Amino acid sequence: MNQTDRNIILIGMMGTGKSTAGSIIAQQLNYSLVDLDNEIEKAVGKSIPAMFESEGEPFFRNAEAAVLERILERQRLVIATGGGAVLRKENCELMSRKGWVAALTADESTIVERVRGDEHRPLLVGNVEERVRKIMEERKDCYQFADVTVDTTGCSAHEVALNILAHYRG
Repeated sequence: MNQTDRNIILIGMMGTGKSTAGSIIAQQLNYSLVDLDNEIEKAVGKSIPAMFESEGEPFFRNAEAAVLERILERQRLVIATGGGAVLRKENCELMSRKGWVAALTADESTIVERVRGDEHRPLLVGNVEERVRKIMEERKDCYQFADVTVDTTGCSAHEVALNILAHYRG
């Protein structure tokens, strides 16, 4: 398969710009954009906060793995994953096999600013700064399998997209 036909899979912490940059990349390449969290909600028939509340995080992670596997059977997609999609080794291996992976990063204060007030993020209930710091620490080594890492701090979504595309086509 030609490199430029491969799926582009965006991983990274919440608030790093995966969905926003992904939309621009998909448009530039004439690929379809897939937001993994939206696909999970469609498959389960519940919002992510409702899944966390009624079924718990393990249920959500199982649904996430199943939906990711199904989506990765397709080609020419830009996939914006949820921040925790990298928590399972099997997901990371699957993403590496089925696509080209870009890890988006940002500094802690940027992420806090971007996600503050977003009630659709069940892992941020409580003190947002403390929760972001804890999640960043827990996941700091989870993104190392990516083909490229792009720091989105201080960058527009368009700049991030162009950076990713330059590496993808490179």
